[in-house]
Amino acid sequence: MRPNDLYESPADTDVAIVGNGPIGAALSVLLARRGLRVTVLERRPRPYLLPRATSFDGETARLLAGTGIGDEDGIGRITEPATGYQWRTAAGETLLDIAFSPMGRYGWPDANTMHQPALEELIAARAAALPGITVLRGHRVVDLTEHDDRVALTVESDDGSSRSVVAHWVVGCDGANSFVREHLGVPMTDLGFSYEWLLCDVELHEPREFTPTNVQVCDPARPTTLVGSGPGHRRWEFMRLPGESSAELNKEETAWRLLGPYGVTPDTATLLRSTTYIFRATWAEQWRAGRVLLAGDAAHLMPPFAGQGMCSGIRDAANLAWKLDLTLRGLADAGVLDTYAEERRQHVKDSILSSVQLGRVICVTDPAAAAERDATVLAGRRGRKGPGQPEPAKPLSGGLLHLPGEQGAGPLPGSVVPQGRVSAQGGTGLFDEVVGRGFVLLCTDDPRPALGEERWSYLSALDTHVVRLLPPGAAEATGDTGQGLTEAIDVDGFYRAYLAEHRATAVLVRPDYHVFGSAHGPEDIAPLVDALRAGLKTPVPAGGPRQAG
Repeated sequence: MRPNDLYESPADTDVAIVGNGPIGAALSVLLARRGLRVTVLERRPRPYLLPRATSFDGETARLLAGTGIGDEDGIGRITEPATGYQWRTAAGETLLDIAFSPMGRYGWPDANTMHQPALEELIAARAAALPGITVLRGHRVVDLTEHDDRVALTVESDDGSSRSVVAHWVVGCDGANSFVREHLGVPMTDLGFSYEWLLCDVELHEPREFTPTNVQVCDPARPTTLVGSGPGHRRWEFMRLPGESSAELNKEETAWRLLGPYGVTPDTATLLRSTTYIFRATWAEQWRAGRVLLAGDAAHLMPPFAGQGMCSGIRDAANLAWKLDLTLRGLADAGVLDTYAEERRQHVKDSILSSVQLGRVICVTDPAAAAERDATVLAGRRGRKGPGQPEPAKPLSGGLLHLPGEQGAGPLPGSVVPQGRVSAQGGTGLFDEVVGRGFVLLCTDDPRPALGEERWSYLSALDTHVVRLLPPGAAEATGDTGQGLTEAIDVDGFYRAYLAEHRATAVLVRPDYHVFGSAHGPEDIAPLVDALRAGLKTPVPAGGPRQAG
């Protein structure tokens, strides 16, 4: 059923996205891959060619791969894995040491450095290949009016003409100075934590190895950040000191003077950009107003110290895409979009508070306070051997999750399911690529007897991949059995160990890879599906589960 068939009034597009930065562009592709019509309205006439973000974590890499850019000529071409992250004192002592794996728990490197314009170019090429996306550059939204089942946007183009675009839903991905947010009058919470830094992006003339890739120099004389930013690129950031003028800091000669001690000179590198910026710690108190939603920087801004700014925006897009799709197809009540706001707002608030906490440790310019900080942290590190590991992705704390009364058994609802290798249909590789994306019911045994025909049909309507895991060394899997059940060999025993660790026989995973809930025996599977249906508030359609692919 086409979304327009569900509405009394026709619309030009299913979803209008305001802003074509990485968040808006990724959202447009995730929606179009589900068969929806998307119109993207971008005020800039041309792509922005300077980098902003410099990296993304393994979970975000997995989400980006869902747009179709996850191959060697995609993300693999424009990124380099980061080896680690250290905090160092002015004297070079290690305050914090984290080692990154080139193959993390989500099937991607724990940290991926990148040149942002290259990433945006990849997503733009993917969008151009999809028939459902229309990108209108040089078009500024100046008004929007909501009706019962649609939103009318007034758009002015660079040639002075004006037009109307009618959409069933609108998503504001239009950045920190969001018109959509301001038009809605959405209040912002501002923690008042901000500092000014000089940002220097350089392109190195010759390859250099930096170990570890990312370093935070906690020097009260000048807190400094050094990070990778993709093949051949690197970024230095220098904090403005008390009493130092912004104008003096924001000079090219100042940038070269500060870069010099690191061996970065006009002879060894090209300075792509040097500019000052002030980070902020803010979030929107309202992420949905009727048929209009906010995502990315329009909804939140955070200090850079945890590297979660763009990552949080991509998570917004991944969370929102499947919920808009189900709503537009009549498979979920529009109220499910309230869970987008509930889940992402709290998740982002936690990330912002963590970033602020890190910033309060880093942005210390008083020598006595810095000496006390260093002594305290170093004392806590005594006896610690080797670097630490990055923590798993932060789980959701509420929203569309199955939270049974029993605690301590089964994967935590809201946690991100890890990714391992499977073999099915003659192919072996990461689960997402071999089996497919969307809802997944992952089981150690055939769940059909426990589900019955009605629930089986319901999973089909949601395009669920129902997968029975076979142990390592099993005979070749049949892939799709012809009855809607996919058999896949757990090549490394990864998934069976994951389920056994949590005393689960099945886990139901959402399209954004968050665990909806788990089963600990055949008797738990039917209630798990019923809980999802109740959460989405949808009737039971007819059909059979989708094939792998």
